Amino acid sequence: MSAGERLVVGRVRGFHGLRGTVRVEPLTDRAGDRFKVGRTLFVEGADAPLTIVEAGQDSVGWRLRFAEVADRTAAETLRDVYLEIVVAPGEQLARGEYYWHQVIGATVSGLDGTVLGKVTDMYRAGGAEVMLVEGPAGEIDVPLVRPMVRIFAPDRGEIVVDADALGLDEAETEEEAGEDEDALGVAETEKLD
Repeated sequence: MSAGERLVVGRVRGFHGLRGTVRVEPLTDRAGDRFKVGRTLFVEGADAPLTIVEAGQDSVGWRLRFAEVADRTAAETLRDVYLEIVVAPGEQLARGEYYWHQVIGATVSGLDGTVLGKVTDMYRAGGAEVMLVEGPAGEIDVPLVRPMVRIFAPDRGEIVVDADALGLDEAETEEEAGEDEDALGVAETEKLD
């Protein structure tokens, strides 16, 4: 991510009051910095600025009011939009840290090298980031915590997880056992006829 590029930092989830205040779900670890009064945000893909004139945390996330949004009717047009910020010069992440969009597309494998799929989405749950991995076994939710993730190198397109810790090997074993039982049942039926 370089200076001048845009980064999604929140999503408008609802409204508060009649003065155009919106409720924002933060999609950043630095919400206190990103949602300061005076900061400029943009609706994803749009060029018109939204200047924060009031900001405060609440139980759901943040309440923001923009100079350009006069009332609730205007705020309603922002429902479910993503809010972006322009990355400032020198605002690079520390070594080993990544933005979510840099993780999406990385290949996820088990410790044995079996490809489980690719990261198709990210979300936050219970204070941890979670990768949504889609592959041959369907969709798998993988929390980004050390016991689950052994190698995390999305810049190389490589993420290695412990399938045992995720319970994936147990699911395969149960499926295989089910297939074996079906195969045994057919064989027994054939013998009886």
